[in-house]
Amino acid sequence: MRKILVTARSFGASDTKAQDLLEAHDCEVIRLKATADNPLRAQLEKQIVDADGIIAGLEDYDAALLSLATKLKVISRYGVGYDAVDLEAAKKMNIKVAITPGANGDSVADLAVSLMLASARHIPFMDKTLKDKASVRPTGVEMWQKTLGVIGTGRIGQGVVKRLSGFEMKVLCYDVYESDELKNKYNAVYTDLDTLIEQSDFITIHTPLTEQTLNLFNAEAFKRMKSKAVLVNTARGGIINEEDLYDALKNGEIGAAALDVTVDTPYAGKLCELSNCILTPHAGAATFEASNKMSYMAAENALTILDGETCQFCVQ
Repeated sequence: MRKILVTARSFGASDTKAQDLLEAHDCEVIRLKATADNPLRAQLEKQIVDADGIIAGLEDYDAALLSLATKLKVISRYGVGYDAVDLEAAKKMNIKVAITPGANGDSVADLAVSLMLASARHIPFMDKTLKDKASVRPTGVEMWQKTLGVIGTGRIGQGVVKRLSGFEMKVLCYDVYESDELKNKYNAVYTDLDTLIEQSDFITIHTPLTEQTLNLFNAEAFKRMKSKAVLVNTARGGIINEEDLYDALKNGEIGAAALDVTVDTPYAGKLCELSNCILTPHAGAATFEASNKMSYMAAENALTILDGETCQFCVQ
C-alpha cells in the first residue's frame, strides 16, 4: 500500500470519486486536519516520514519539513498556487510538485464577476444596513458599456471576459501572451499596464504573485485610477498593497475594491472597517463543481507520478 496524506480540506467533499480512485490503485488515504491541540504542521512532521505522496492544501512545505521525508515522491497541490512549496528543496530530493490548472477556472471567474457587481452596487453594505434596521440606499455605478481591464488572460481571465460580453464592455487586457479568441471574438485590446490602469472602470486581477507583480497596485497606481473605479483580486494576496488600498478607498481615490485573497488569511486588518471594500475568505474555488474537478485531478496527478509516468501538470 502506498501512503497518501491529504491536507486539502475540501478534497472529496462533494463526492468520493477521487478517494475511490486512489484506493483502487493501492493507496492508503490519511486525512490530516488541524485542531487546537494538534496543529497541521505537527501532524505533517510525524506523517511525512513514510508518506509516498501528499495532496496538499495551502500549508508550507519548506526545506525543514521536506527533509523529514524518506519516501515522498509527489506533492500534488489541490489548486494552482505552489508558492508555499520550496521548489529547490523538493528538486534536490527528487520530489515532483504538480498542480490542477483549469479545474477551478469557471468557479473563480464566476466569483470575480460577482464581486464586480456586488461592489458596483454596494450590495453587501445595503444588506447589512437593512438587516440592522437602517435602510440606506447608496448610489452605485453601472457596468453596462464601461471599460473592463483584465490583468492576466489565462483561463480565468478569459472566462471573465466571456461572462461579461453581454454588458457590451470595452475590454483592455494586459498579458505577455495574447489570446486570439479574446481579440477576434470579444474585441479585446491588449495594451500596456499604465493605460489599462488609467482607462478602466473595472479591473480584475488574474496573474501569479511574482517579484514583478508584488505590490503591483500601490499608492502610485491608485492615484492614476478613475475615482469610481472598482478593483477585484481573486488571484493572490500581495499583488495589492493593502495599506495603500485602505488609504485610497478611505480618501476616495478609487470607488471600491473586492478581495478574495489577502497577504494574511484570514484577514483581520483595517480594510474590514470600510463599507466600500468586500472581503471573502479565498473562496474562489468553493463550489461543488470545482471541488470535484480539483480533487480528481489532484488524485490523478499523484498516481501518474507514483507510477513513474510523465505528469503534464508538474511545475518542475
